[in-house]
Amino acid sequence: MADFRAITGVCDAIVRLLRLNYDAADFNNELQFQVYLSDNFSQPMSAGVSLFLYRVTHNGTHRSPRGRIHSGNTRFRSQLPIDIHFLLTAWGKDASLQHRIVGWMMRTLEDNPILPVGLLNSGTPDTFRPDEMVEVGLTEMTNEEMFRLWEIMVQNSYQISIPYVARMVMIESTQTVDEGVPVQERIFEYRENTGETVP
Repeated sequence: MADFRAITGVCDAIVRLLRLNYDAADFNNELQFQVYLSDNFSQPMSAGVSLFLYRVTHNGTHRSPRGRIHSGNTRFRSQLPIDIHFLLTAWGKDASLQHRIVGWMMRTLEDNPILPVGLLNSGTPDTFRPDEMVEVGLTEMTNEEMFRLWEIMVQNSYQISIPYVARMVMIESTQTVDEGVPVQERIFEYRENTGETVP
């Protein structure tokens, strides 16, 4: 159950994971790894991988996960389960370099589908709890969706991009729900029947 910084933490963790697994000797090139906004696509890096967050959706598997219990009867409001959708784009001055980056990038994420809490908290400390992790995997976009997205960001300048999703990221609330104390005694009251009709 992470706090509101979870989306930032996940994006930073993926970029950090790629950077940690990168060996310049494999590419004869210095690669960069960055989280991008749409404006960055107009003047991109010369070689490397960018992560672009394009959608965040509610995960319907758990509609209203109960909030965390804290110190006795204090319970926090329901958790918010979300899926984080992002594009990883390979940048390079020639097609061969781009293709090598794509293959390496996809293999690296396939080998590391679980982001541990140490990696998740490396850029945003204390965002995730010690027992948390996040699963990352390939997802699908239609060609129309992909090209439409690129058309909005940079007209007629498509670069090979792979869609991924980080599933079931739980954002917890900081607001509590007041709950009454447990029932200690049950009292039954009986009213005498006088036979009168109540109007």
